[in-house]
Amino acid sequence: MQQEIEQETRKKMNHSVELIKAEIAAVRTGRASTDFIAPVIVDIYGSKMPLSQLATLATPDPQLITVTPYDRSAVKTIEKAIASADLGLNPSSEGSVIRVPVPVLTAERRKELIKHVHKLGEEGKVAIRNLRRDANDKLKKLNKDKQISQDDEKSALERVQKETDAHTKAIEELVKSKEQDLMKV
Repeated sequence: MQQEIEQETRKKMNHSVELIKAEIAAVRTGRASTDFIAPVIVDIYGSKMPLSQLATLATPDPQLITVTPYDRSAVKTIEKAIASADLGLNPSSEGSVIRVPVPVLTAERRKELIKHVHKLGEEGKVAIRNLRRDANDKLKKLNKDKQISQDDEKSALERVQKETDAHTKAIEELVKSKEQDLMKV
């Protein structure tokens, strides 16, 4: 039973780190990145789809993203979706290719983005700590109900703490890495 709790907690912590990683990757740095616009939702064919499923995304140079829709008739719709996604981008279409120039970040905007990244990291660490608390509560209940011994509870709590520390460190490294990317001019 305690192994199941530990495995479930580890799985949830891994998932939390992956979510934070994706959110941090979506924060724009000064360089063009397809991660930045891939999740843009496009209202097309009567449903909403992520841009990454509708087009090939590429970064031919550090300040430009090219979007090549699989369906040429979707060019204008995709262009509007990128423009209205509130990312500060102004796409323009050239035939069947949409060119999305990525403007250089100002120092003020960099600071705002760094604050945002730190906030995302803190939210991730809070989620990890909440998962730890839930696991600890379950383990303590097992001990209270005499399903595991105090020694087993103590060792399981230590293992959960090690997992918490490892996942918290992973989030801190993601934040630090993104901060360094944002500080590069």
